[in-house]
Amino acid sequence: MIGQDDAQARTVPVDLRLYGLLDTGVCGTDAERLAAMAAAAARGGCTLLQYREKSISDARAALARIRAIHDALRGSGVPLLVNDRVDLALAAGVEGVHLGQSDLHPAEARRLLGRTAIIGLTLKTGAQADELYRLPVDYGCIGGVFATTSKDNPDPPVGLDGLGRIVFRGRLARGAGFPLGAIAGIDSSNAAAVIGAGADGIAVISALFGGEDTEARARDLRHRVDSALAARGATR
Repeated sequence: MIGQDDAQARTVPVDLRLYGLLDTGVCGTDAERLAAMAAAAARGGCTLLQYREKSISDARAALARIRAIHDALRGSGVPLLVNDRVDLALAAGVEGVHLGQSDLHPAEARRLLGRTAIIGLTLKTGAQADELYRLPVDYGCIGGVFATTSKDNPDPPVGLDGLGRIVFRGRLARGAGFPLGAIAGIDSSNAAAVIGAGADGIAVISALFGGEDTEARARDLRHRVDSALAARGATR
């Protein structure tokens, strides 16, 4: 069993305030365009970015895209994670990985990536949040909160009430300072409500990358998140 010391491998909390997911289903697969979108998101206030490509058929091409994005973020201070694929995260030399409940176990990912890597985990239920105390992960992302077209999700949305309950159980498992974000169907119209329900940040795809001027979209979303955190009395 993973001990509590192992579960708290990193000493610097992950900043989840504005977590942008470069999903190839929305953003496309052109490496130059993905890199430009990532750079714009970072300029606009994104605090964390993830490369997400479901059902990768060409790992070499995906690796090239990840490296292009990582190069574009150099000097920005914004970490880049890879969804699901620990091997690609390791090969690209990015800052970490985001895992689903059926992906490689976080303990194995930690063993491969090392103590300083960022490892995130999807949480869909309170029972999964209860397990955080024994897992070597650095943040949890709860969802889906609302309905979304960005991902085929067989589970019904948890809604704001469900989000609050899962956040509560996650805090019990890992403490008040453990970062917990929210994902799915979140945009400028409901971002403040999500933060008000207890999330430390929002993970977004279409709201950030689904239209023109990624930098302006990021700036607007970041302002809404920061304002809602301040209204809640939350500090980083």
